[in-house]
Amino acid sequence: MKDRFRFLPEKYLLILAALALILCGVLWEYLPSGGIRFLVLISGVLIFLLAFLWGRRQKKEQTDFANDICDTVDYLMNGCDPENYQPYEDSQISKVQGKLLQYYDRMQEGRRQSEQDKQTIQELVSDISHQVKTPIANIRMFTNILQQHSLTEEKRTEFLDTMTAQINKLDFQMQSLIKMSRLETGTFTLHMEENSLYNTIARAVNSIWAKADQKQIRIDVECDSHAAVKHDTRWTAEALDNILDNAVKYTPEGGSISIRVRPWQFYTRIDITDTGIGIAAAHYNDVFQRFYRAQEVSAEEGVGLGLYLARGIITRQKGYISVKSEVGEGTTFSVFLLQ
Repeated sequence: MKDRFRFLPEKYLLILAALALILCGVLWEYLPSGGIRFLVLISGVLIFLLAFLWGRRQKKEQTDFANDICDTVDYLMNGCDPENYQPYEDSQISKVQGKLLQYYDRMQEGRRQSEQDKQTIQELVSDISHQVKTPIANIRMFTNILQQHSLTEEKRTEFLDTMTAQINKLDFQMQSLIKMSRLETGTFTLHMEENSLYNTIARAVNSIWAKADQKQIRIDVECDSHAAVKHDTRWTAEALDNILDNAVKYTPEGGSISIRVRPWQFYTRIDITDTGIGIAAAHYNDVFQRFYRAQEVSAEEGVGLGLYLARGIITRQKGYISVKSEVGEGTTFSVFLLQ
């Protein structure tokens, strides 16, 4: 309200000047020349005074505007909300202050994201260091034994086989950690195309077929050979491979794994069911956490990244994974791919 009435004199002066000039025009024939000169003189003075006051007002407005903006920036630089901000006031200063606050909020969000990324990288480095420490220590120990001791050919071969196993384990861990880091930092690219789901499943099954055959685990696949879904073939096969690898790992010899594909209205559902040891309901969410290993399977090889990677890959394709299990009877992982 103060801003509205602060400039009323200029408004009235403008009206008076206009009225004076109008009277001059209307009464030109009836007024003496002296009266006309007087009205014109008064009108000129009023207009001059109006211009002078208008200039002062503009200068004061600019000064106040600059001061308010500087105060707002100072408050934001100190991490405080500006005291002179009126969000519901329809004025230029409020609009500019609103834009400054929006910019400040975005900068703060960028800073928080940067801190979060930094924390993620630190955690990744720590995880990698922890995971590779054991196999590297084993390789170093066996190398020292082979270099400093005279061993029989049989013992030497045994140690070399053990070292090979440790190297393979280290390579597996490094590949898993690289995939995890690419997933978390968003440095991998999905190529979403309408591809054959049958071929993608076949690719995943081929990668675990030898392990399943060693344990005499039967694998049944029920999928229409013409089924096609928009997905990334390579990464989706990687996700299914991780689920199937877990199924083979935790299914006893002579068990079975079935893969069943069913089209839904908006999703295509892929059920992967095994006859393994099962998962307690309390750990349904835990199994998708990175590096999670249940106590009862801690002796099995692995780093606890398979299901974590699988869920991340499917989620980034706008799908999701659910799990249903009975301890001692088996588990079903259901993968839903958007049609």
